[in-house]
Amino acid sequence: MRPIIHVENLSKQYQIGAREAYYETLRESLMKALSGKKNRAPEEFIWALRGVSFDAMPGDVIGIIGRNGAGKSTLLKILSRITEPTTGRIDLYGRVGSLLEVGTGFHPELTGRENILLNGAILGMRRAEILRKFDEIVAFAEVEKFIDTPVKRYSSGMYLRLAFAVAAFLESEILLVDEVLAVGDASFQKKCLGKMRDVSHSGRTVFFVSHNMAAVEGLCNRCLFIKEGQLAGDGSPHELITKYVAAEAVPENAARDLTLHPGRPGGMTGLMRRVSMRSQSGIAASAIRMGEGISIQVDFSGTRRFRPNINFTIKNYFGVPVFSISTRVQKRFQTEEAITAGTLICHLRDLPLLQGNYLVDIYLGEEYANLDIVYDAISFEVLPADVFDSGQVPTTHDGTIFWPAEIELIPAGEAVSSPSASRA
Repeated sequence: MRPIIHVENLSKQYQIGAREAYYETLRESLMKALSGKKNRAPEEFIWALRGVSFDAMPGDVIGIIGRNGAGKSTLLKILSRITEPTTGRIDLYGRVGSLLEVGTGFHPELTGRENILLNGAILGMRRAEILRKFDEIVAFAEVEKFIDTPVKRYSSGMYLRLAFAVAAFLESEILLVDEVLAVGDASFQKKCLGKMRDVSHSGRTVFFVSHNMAAVEGLCNRCLFIKEGQLAGDGSPHELITKYVAAEAVPENAARDLTLHPGRPGGMTGLMRRVSMRSQSGIAASAIRMGEGISIQVDFSGTRRFRPNINFTIKNYFGVPVFSISTRVQKRFQTEEAITAGTLICHLRDLPLLQGNYLVDIYLGEEYANLDIVYDAISFEVLPADVFDSGQVPTTHDGTIFWPAEIELIPAGEAVSSPSASRA
C-alpha cells in the first residue's frame, strides 16, 4: 500500500526577530537615525525542524508529542501547506483538512453557513457534497440558531466548535488537529476525540498534536516524538509517551536533602540524609504515568550500628494515607547485618494510583523503634494514561486507585459456578 503522506528530510529555518521580507518604514528609519544606529543587528537563525522523515499510511492516527517550541505546530503548518519548508520534500496523496488555530480558514465577515460552503470549496468539494454534510456539521457544532450570523460575532467556544466540525465532517483524506482542542470545555474535548476516532475508523489519516498524553494514547495507534526540531522517536504511543515523560521530568525534583528537612519531628537523630526517586526504567524522575512504577532510595548515616528497618507511607495531597510498605511487616526484606550507614531502595512496581500528586512519609529505625522520621519527605506526580486500553482514563472521582478486575455476565437461568470450581 502506498503511503498517503511521504516526508523526506524536512527542515524549516526561521530568522529570529525578522519578517519574511523586510522593508523599513519611515518611522523605523527616523528612529534609527536619531538613535545613531546605522546597521541592522546581525542576522540570527533557528531551525524549527531539522531532517524529519517519516511515512503515514491511510487510517493511521498519529499523535505528535514534544515540549513547547519543539517544532510540532511547524510540522503541521508545513503539512497543511500554510508554511513552505526550507529544505526537504513532502508528497501528499489526498485532500487536507486542518484545525491549527481557532477559526483557521474562516472569514469573520461571512456567516457560519457561508464559511462552511467556502471551506468545502477550498477542499475541492462540490456544492452537493458539502450540503450533504451540512446538517451534521451544524448539529455537531451546536450553532443552529446562529448559522446565518457573521462568525465575528461568535464566542470563542462557538467559533471552535464550528471550525472543528467543518474540519472533521468535510471529506478530506487527511485531518490535522493542533492543541487548539485545549481551548474547549471537557465535554467538547470528549466529543471531539470521539469524532476523531470515528474519522480514523473510516480510513482517513489523522495527525493530532496534544499535551494530553492520555488522549494521545487512547486515540492514536502511532506516535512521533519531536525534540528540539528533530524526530526523536517514531513508534507505539505507550513507549514514546513514557520516554517523553521521563525526559521532561525535572531531575532536581527527583531528589531532596533530608538533613535539615522541615518534616522531621523534634528529638529524631537525623539518620536519613537524602531521598531520591527513579522511574521504572531507571531514570531520575519525579513523575510517572498511571500503571508504571517508581523506586524510592534513602541514604542514611549514623554513629552506632543498627539493623535498619524502614517504612514508606504514600499519601494523597490531602494527607490521607493510601498504602504503606514496611520491612517490619514484610520480614523477608529485613537485614541481618547491623551497620552504621547505607542505602535502602523500595521498588514500587506497576502502581495502581490514579492521576494526581502524592507525598511520601519515611520512617527509619530498628525492628521495634523508629530512630528517624521525615514527614512529606518527597513528592511525585502520577500522570493520566489509558491503563485499560479502552480510550478512557479512570478519573479521580472514582477513588484513589484503579484495579484491573475481571467482570463476567451470567444470563438468568444458567448455573453460576464458584470461583474455586472454575479454577479447578
